[in-house]
Amino acid sequence: MASSRVSGLLLHPTSLPGRFGIGDLGPEAHHFLDLLRDAGQRVWQVLPLGPTGYGDSPYQCFSAMAGNPLLVSPARLVQEGWLSPDDLSPLEALPAEVADFDQLITPRLALLTRAFTRFAASATAVQHAAFDMFRAEQAWWLDDFSLFMALKDAEAMRPWTSWPAPLRDRQPSAIAEARATHAESCRRHAFAQWQFFVQWEALREAATAREIALMGDMPIFVAHDSADVWAQPDLFDLREDGMPRVVAGVPPDYFSTTGQLWGNPLYRWDRMRADGYAWWIRRLRMALTLVDRVRLDHFRGFVAYWQVPADATTAMHGEWQRGPGGDLFEALTAALGPLPIVAENLGFITPDVEALRATHGLPGMAILQFAFGTDPQASDFLPHNFTRDRVAYTGTHDNDTMMGWARGSTGDSTRTPEDVARERRYAEAYLTAGADDLHWAAIRACLASVAETVIIPVQDVLGLGSDARMNIPGRASGNWRWRMPAGALTTAHAARLRDLADLYGRVPASEQTYASSARQETAPDL
Repeated sequence: MASSRVSGLLLHPTSLPGRFGIGDLGPEAHHFLDLLRDAGQRVWQVLPLGPTGYGDSPYQCFSAMAGNPLLVSPARLVQEGWLSPDDLSPLEALPAEVADFDQLITPRLALLTRAFTRFAASATAVQHAAFDMFRAEQAWWLDDFSLFMALKDAEAMRPWTSWPAPLRDRQPSAIAEARATHAESCRRHAFAQWQFFVQWEALREAATAREIALMGDMPIFVAHDSADVWAQPDLFDLREDGMPRVVAGVPPDYFSTTGQLWGNPLYRWDRMRADGYAWWIRRLRMALTLVDRVRLDHFRGFVAYWQVPADATTAMHGEWQRGPGGDLFEALTAALGPLPIVAENLGFITPDVEALRATHGLPGMAILQFAFGTDPQASDFLPHNFTRDRVAYTGTHDNDTMMGWARGSTGDSTRTPEDVARERRYAEAYLTAGADDLHWAAIRACLASVAETVIIPVQDVLGLGSDARMNIPGRASGNWRWRMPAGALTTAHAARLRDLADLYGRVPASEQTYASSARQETAPDL
């Protein structure tokens, strides 16, 4: 994919349509692959796939290695015989238009428990052997994760720092006793992980058969309340009681006048360097078992990251600290070979950040929506200034939709009404578009550019407004809820996307019609 022009769509699986409260890895995911193929799109980009915790954010997960059990398809569990169709009835009452996590988490997880009980009672010897093999192969992360989740269940989901001190501090005798006491709960959580990975593998095989690459997303930081931090606290900058000494964030930016206070614990890079960045190597290797390419979030943090006191209420008063820089990426390359990484190089980007990206041959990002405002990189985001080593977007999961942005973005507190009007005039003039077709003009501009990869959020293909926005950075709740209505992405949308992908050389040469017909019409007679 690195040497060819391709395009694709951004849609997190939770946003897929379906009858069971949230999108999952079942039939609708496979149907979306068919739509991508019909639309001439060769990339499906998703957000992080881990088990979501605080605020339901895929960027705040209980594990950097595990999959989200909410994505396990109930329909597939029925096919396996571990659920009956009647078991799915409670899910039918869940709203179809949004992922309402407050309503859906309990019944979805209850179904997984029921499926596990029936599996334990009725699975064949072959199925039991497959489960046991999965547990053995993934034990390096799964054992700690399963126990972490079992203990959270027993502790009413309280963060690990509030558990009894012997468990909080992982005293060997306490951990051994907990593994025995909660053995069945650990197996249940491992079963959910097994089904996630089985279903994801089937989806990836289906994508490969359609010549569609999957692009994942890896947050630079992990959640404090996670199995990763609990299991290896020495790798993180913590106090003796396990609480963070300092936390991650970014200074005031396009999205927020007070910055973004993420609250993630920061790494002890000195300790990671001492063991050859083994944790990072395992993490990226694990990600690449799921996807073909990884968008590495907050790439600039590997050069310098914004450190904020743990008791701060905003990110305004922090300080820059040096990251691992090239040392980490040299270790990753030595262990894994050429890195299929897209560097999220947005925000306050310094020359050393771009030097690190260029040294390791990592494409960066360009966001068309930012081109018309006051972003420090605005001129770089105009399509006539794109370079080939860019992944171009109309917007990302953190942006308003293109049409919502043009009408006056929700949540972007730095934009005044005058800014909105000025930026819209600029965009309409640059894209030669009016208010009703600005989204398609933006899509065309990205596809026509020299950027080798272009990714379009599905919301922009559909021309939706601000109510379809996925995330407002800095807002603690109410994000990640949007779902694509059933049937919204039609054959007409697919045909229009394919026409543009064909026109601008983003379908395989064997499928191109415009260029091939032009060559045939101008070829000399023999």
